[in-house]
Formats: sequence, structure tokens, C-alpha cells
Amino acid sequence: MVTMTRLLLAGAAVLLTTDAALSANPKSLSGIVQTGGTSSSQPLPNVHVTLFEATHALPTIVGEATTDASGQFTISYRRRSSSTIFFMKADVTEGVEFIAVLGPNLPASVTINELTTVAASYSMAQFLRTGVIAGNSFGLQLAAGMNDNIVAFATGQSSPVLLNSPNADQTNSLRSTRSLANLLAACVDDPGVTASLFDLTTPPGGLPPHNTAQALANLARDPGQNVAGIYTLTLLSNLYAPPLVIMPDAWTVTVKVNDSGSNELAFLISGPGNLAFDPRGYAWVTNNTVQGTPYSSLAAVVLKPNGQPADGGNGTPRSPLTGGGLLGGGFGVTIDSQGSVWFGNFGWGDCGGCDPSLDGIGSISRFTLSGAAMSQRNGYQGGPLRAQGLGSDADGNIWISSFGNDSVYVFKHGNPQQSVGVHPYDGAGPFDVAIANDGTAWISNTGGLLFDEFPRSIAKYALVNGRLQQQFLHFLPDAHGLRGLSLDSQGNAWLAALGSNVIYVFRPDGTQLGQFSGGGMDSPWDTAIDGEDNVWVANFGPLQAGNFTGRLTKLWGIHAPPGHNVGDPISPPTGYTVPSAGSEVLLHTGVPLYGYGQPPGPPCFIPMMRQTAVVIDQAGNIWSINNWKPDFGIDTVGQNPGGDGIVIFVGLAAPPAHVH
Repeated sequence: MVTMTRLLLAGAAVLLTTDAALSANPKSLSGIVQTGGTSSSQPLPNVHVTLFEATHALPTIVGEATTDASGQFTISYRRRSSSTIFFMKADVTEGVEFIAVLGPNLPASVTINELTTVAASYSMAQFLRTGVIAGNSFGLQLAAGMNDNIVAFATGQSSPVLLNSPNADQTNSLRSTRSLANLLAACVDDPGVTASLFDLTTPPGGLPPHNTAQALANLARDPGQNVAGIYTLTLLSNLYAPPLVIMPDAWTVTVKVNDSGSNELAFLISGPGNLAFDPRGYAWVTNNTVQGTPYSSLAAVVLKPNGQPADGGNGTPRSPLTGGGLLGGGFGVTIDSQGSVWFGNFGWGDCGGCDPSLDGIGSISRFTLSGAAMSQRNGYQGGPLRAQGLGSDADGNIWISSFGNDSVYVFKHGNPQQSVGVHPYDGAGPFDVAIANDGTAWISNTGGLLFDEFPRSIAKYALVNGRLQQQFLHFLPDAHGLRGLSLDSQGNAWLAALGSNVIYVFRPDGTQLGQFSGGGMDSPWDTAIDGEDNVWVANFGPLQAGNFTGRLTKLWGIHAPPGHNVGDPISPPTGYTVPSAGSEVLLHTGVPLYGYGQPPGPPCFIPMMRQTAVVIDQAGNIWSINNWKPDFGIDTVGQNPGGDGIVIFVGLAAPPAHVH
């Protein structure tokens, strides 16, 4: 694991824009503290302002000042860059605290207001639990990047990311942040509003927040609590406009991304299936199809930690990726301990004239972390057929669910020339792989991707003396549409059953612990386990004609608190949704979602679609993947299925404690 440690250290460096040297002469940061930001604003005089550098525990004070009659201040400093992040705190009134996240490098100026506080509280929600921002440098820097997607701290205005497609009024998050800013503006004028906010954001059985920033962080982590009461408070001010006009299902904030790095039709995001984060926080995303068609994409997508396309700087890849045999990537992507990125090529639809074969049968592709293809132009052939889930263990062995020939393969130490396989039974249709801490691998067997033609099962295998040894194979006659699985800290497997509309849970020995639903669950496709061992579910929706509005489900895991049971829903009955604020969903080219293909479909107002994966980054952001468009009838009959991007729920989940 020495190599992975080096990668992690290198990854942290990539996130920083390095300062050439520590300045011997003090420099200064100027700023203003104000209330209001869009319709009107008012400077706040005589406010104590502190510049902090975050640490694992209490932050370090870099400088302090008090605002003048025009709300302005200046703070001198000697060191412009940090290995963590800088942030600012303004003590406005009793309990009313504004904050602004500045990132690893100090800017020339900053505006501190309600909107910077909303952005900071949500992006830092997993690191703002005790009244101050504290945590590991990697997670803090990831969170700072997401902060910048919500607000421009120099001006205190909404960021260009939220102001433009695919956000703006295509989702409700721009308006949600402004509504929450209005709530804070009301707190400035009325201590009673602050007291109400603290009551409404006190965790069940926990202590009330100390200040408004911590209150909003509590809300960010549990956005389904007291939704109506919070909404009522947001109506007490109108300094930030336009706000929400309809009460949301929950107070989530999302950032939607849909830019692959290219506007060429062949390289647009279309049916992303799954993703894996590398040690630098970059997301490597499979891409099923060519937008507007059912045909295999010949590319994959790489996104920066903030969701923007990788641009090739500092030894990073340039998105989109091509070559290496990429062909209709499905559910399979993994990053091994040596830093190789592996994609499973499922091969969708007809593929006349493309490699590796005319009928679209896929292969395995491998890339370096800089984006160079290591596999040949046809990918690694021989063995895996229409690969789905992939996994890599601590020894660099690559585990492959080979759906097309009902087999499981392992490339020993990542060498395709040292491949071993096992064929559990005809029709098994393996789908996903999850690697346990002891190096064994769980496999979900679908019995057929859509129609359960053959028996369904869950299995576990070990690599023993260079051969695959089956530890158990349990048939599940009542389960339908088995898909993604993940393992909690105790080694229990949480398995999504699309057709049964439940999540099954199995102990490490394969015995069934239970099955669970609720929390907005609707035809689940995948699961993810957060750092508190709670369970997140990607919902694909029913395989039938008609629109499906995407939603995210959260269940209590094995550490359910008193009064709750394992598997009880945490998310509301609607799930965590992403409503439209009234604008049509557009692709990155500005074309309507159903604008490509023959014939074009109707306007769509569903920004969160059919999900096939949820993956949690080290800042607690949940990346939920729009794999298929919402209207199943149009998508299947019109052969235009490919979803348009990724919806990132900001600061919503506890960062995973460990990653295999």
C-alpha cells in the first residue's frame, strides 16, 4: 500500500494552487460584511471578523479585525497558502454568525453575508459539527471546491455554476440557497427568528446549535427535518431574490454537472453508469451510449473534484477519454492500489464498424491516472464478456462480473495474461462485485438483466493459491432484478433488488439479515455505505412506460440509534428529490434533453432522472448518476435512453471511513 500512500500525497498536492514561497512581508485581505445580496444590501458596522486556518481540531487564528461604519475591514497576513483551507467568521449579533470559505489560497477580497454562510454551512456540513470547521485537509479542500460551486465569495453572489445550465431554474437549488439566505437575514433583524431556527435544527436527542452556521450545517446533514417550519422562516425576508415559490420536500442543495469536456455529439455525457474516485478526488465515469441513440459510446468521462471536466493540468487526464478499447461502458469501473483505472465495456446496441466486434460485445480497458490508455485498441480480450461490475482488492487483483458468459474473472495482480475464472451456473448473469476487508469478493447474480429468466443468487469467492474458491452460493427465489451491492464496516452486504423494490441485507456468512424499503425507494439499482454505516440507495424507477422522477433514499444502517431499527427509512417518503424551478432540462450543448434522436421528444422538467449509482466523496458529497432519461416509453421505443449527467448532493453524507 506504499504506492497508494504516495498517490494520496500527490493527490493532495494536485488540489492546491501552490504559492511560490512564504511572503516575508505582510499582505492584507480586505472585505465587507453585509446583510442582503441580490435585491438590496446593507453594510454591517462594528462586527468582529476573524480569519482562520482550519486544522483537525480547533482552527488557528490568522488575523482579526472589526468592521468600520461602511462594514469594511482589512486583515494582514504573512502566509497566503495553506495545506488545509482558510475561512472567515463574522460575529454579527448574538447567535448570528456569518462565515465564508476561502479555500487553500487567500484572495484579495471577500464579501461575508448570508449567502456565503449558506454555501459554507452546506459544503462544510460534515466538518462543521461542533461550531467550528475542522477535519482532514483532503476532505476540507474537496468541500471548498463545492463551496465555490454555490457562491462567489468575492462578491457574495450566487456562483456562475448555479446561475447557469444545467442548474439555474432547471433545478430548485439556486432558489433554495436564496431562501435559506433570507432566513439568515431575518435572524439578523429578529432574535426570535434565530431562536426558532435553533429549535428547528436541533438534532433528535442532541444539543441545540451554537450559531446560525452550525444550525444550517445541521440542516444540511438532516434536510428532511421540520421542512415546513424552516420554509415559514424563509418567508420573513426578501433580500435575496428570486426565492423558492413552493416548499421543497427537503432542504437539500444540489449541484448538477453535465459537461464531459466536449460538445461533440459523440462525446456528450450519455447514460453515465457508475464512477470511481481516484486518490486526488477525480471522478472516473463510465458512459453507456452516444447521446440520442442506443449505440455504444467510445469514450469515458473524467471530472474534477468540483464536477468540472478534467483539463489535463498537472498530470491529470483530459476529458473525455478515448482509446484503450472503450466501448459502451456499463456499471464497471475501479481504481487499483497501483493507480490504474479499469473500465468494463458492456457494449450497447449495434456497433457496426467499431471494435472489438460488430455485435457490440465489450472488453476491459485500463488507463493511467494521467489518462493514458494502457490496454490495446480492442481492450483486453479473452475471458470477460459484456463486463458489468468491477472491483480491485488490496493486492491489485481485478475482479470482473462477466455478465455475457455467466462467469466471474480475476486478473491476478492486474495482469490480463494471468486470468482465472469461475462459472457458477448457466444464466447466472453476474452484475456487481464488492470486495470485503479480507479480500473475498461478493457477487450479485441477476439471472438475466431484465426478466429474471434464470435463478437469482448472491455468492462469495476467495482467491486461494491462484484459483477462485466459492465460499457460498445462495439462491434467492423471491428476489427479482438484483443489481448493485456494497459492504458496511461489519462486512454485511446491502444488495439492491430492482424488481422486488427492496434492499436485501446479508451477514458475512451469506445468511439473510433482512429486507427493507421505504424512504422514497422505487426500483433500487445500487447502494452506498457512508462513514456512519448508513445506507444510500440509487432508484432507477419501474421498467414501464411513463416518467419517473429521480429520488435518493437513506436508510439506517447497523448502528441505528434507540427508537429506530436497522433498515428504517431516514429520507422522507418522497426520498430526497430535485424539483424543477420551471425551466426545461437542457443538455450541455443547450439542446433540450430529448432534442437529439428521431423523433425528438417533448420538453422535460425532471432534472434528476433514473439513477444507477450513488458514490460518496471524502467531503460527504453524494454523486448520484442520471443513467436513463425519465420517460421509459420514449427511451425504449425511441431508442434514446442516455441520461444527461450527475446530480451532486452537497454535504449530505458522512464521508466513507474506508475505500477498497
